[in-house]
Amino acid sequence: MDVILLERVEKLGAIGDVVKVKDGFARNFLLPNKKALRANEANRKVFETNRAKIEADNASRRSDAEKDAKSYSDVSVTLIRQASNTGQLYGSVAVRDLVEALEADGHKVAKSQIVLDKPIKAIGVYDVRVQLHPEVSVTVKVNVARSPEEAEMQSQGVDVMAQMFEEGRDVAGFTEDFDPNAEPGATAEVRVVADAPEAGEAAGG
Repeated sequence: MDVILLERVEKLGAIGDVVKVKDGFARNFLLPNKKALRANEANRKVFETNRAKIEADNASRRSDAEKDAKSYSDVSVTLIRQASNTGQLYGSVAVRDLVEALEADGHKVAKSQIVLDKPIKAIGVYDVRVQLHPEVSVTVKVNVARSPEEAEMQSQGVDVMAQMFEEGRDVAGFTEDFDPNAEPGATAEVRVVADAPEAGEAAGG
């Protein structure tokens, strides 16, 4: 379907551009959200007649968004969640959680403005984009941790996930059964066992 864009749409075009999109995308998103008109002769005339007003309204909204963007400078929200020893969350952090966290921090934001490609499913610090206007976006830091102390460590740049992995590997070293097929030199214990018979033969010879 050909449509006339009423505002800039990422990866599609700017106001007034006529672009070809999938029918479902037009019907389910662009048209109901008043981001575009069907590109027929009648709508082209309507758009051209109202173009100056559409562009002025867009400029006004963009100006408001740019002012609002300043309030997002260095914004970081912390979400405390339960997670396994490997850092995987029991559940996930979704758009709704981010909206609530930002609103609690004093930012008015709609779910549609949060750009989250996939739910957050592990602890860590994530950069999440907030689209305040089609031409204005900001990035907020989302710190997902199991405790306020862990969140503080992550905010200082400590990779808690890597630390957990190291600790888990150290523990595993003591509980793993000896693998006779292990590569020589894989661990100090393996090397000692492998070298012992040869050392005995050398002493005997």
